[in-house]
Amino acid sequence: MRENVLNLEKFYASPLGQAARDMASRRLHSLWPDLAGRNVLGFGFCGPYLDSYQAGANRIILAMPGAQGALAHRGKRGIISCLVEEDGLPFADSTFDTILCVHGVEEAPNLNHLMSELWRVCRPEGHIVIIASNRAGLWARSDRSPFGAGRPFTRSQMRAAMRAVGFHPTIWSGALYAPPLKMFSKGGFLRVSERFGEMVTPGLSGLILVEAIKRLYVDPDRGEKAKSVVARPRFGTSPIANYSPPSHR
Repeated sequence: MRENVLNLEKFYASPLGQAARDMASRRLHSLWPDLAGRNVLGFGFCGPYLDSYQAGANRIILAMPGAQGALAHRGKRGIISCLVEEDGLPFADSTFDTILCVHGVEEAPNLNHLMSELWRVCRPEGHIVIIASNRAGLWARSDRSPFGAGRPFTRSQMRAAMRAVGFHPTIWSGALYAPPLKMFSKGGFLRVSERFGEMVTPGLSGLILVEAIKRLYVDPDRGEKAKSVVARPRFGTSPIANYSPPSHR
């Protein structure tokens, strides 16, 4: 069972959640300084990470798994979120230039099916970044955050899952070296702990970040999966909470 969307929203509204977002976004922005003109898919719960790209991106869609639930997230073109079935995303092949997956893989009932769908909707030579709990980190062992839910990953496990469907991992990084405690969520301490962790204990980050490219020459044989009919997004068939991006003071 996936983490409920309201619990995810509550976490990111807390000091600990804001600290987690800030530290992960710091690494994400080093990989993607901007997404100008790109069609972007966020799978899982990506609103807190993609809000800063809204102005430049051509289009951003937030695809939220049905078992998680969805928030009515507003972008420059109106509501940009929808509920989806993760083994049958409601998008045509090669729709997106860039894909971000956060809170997506750890609780996937069938990881290979999900990864195959993300590969299908990504354009050739398109990029994907997956942010997932690190099996060796402290955040995967704590119930204080949604990063402690589901299955955490090692780098080798994530590499195998991506290569199995045709993604070619190119860049690895980590984030969240501080313990998942509110007392350690202050900006100054976090920045110091991130720099220390990156230099001294890079394998003990709370999160793994990996960027990969869709390579056509390693296209897997998906068999009957490739013939499946693309479903429609389920707008409004489940309760959707109202959501307004937090104001910045």
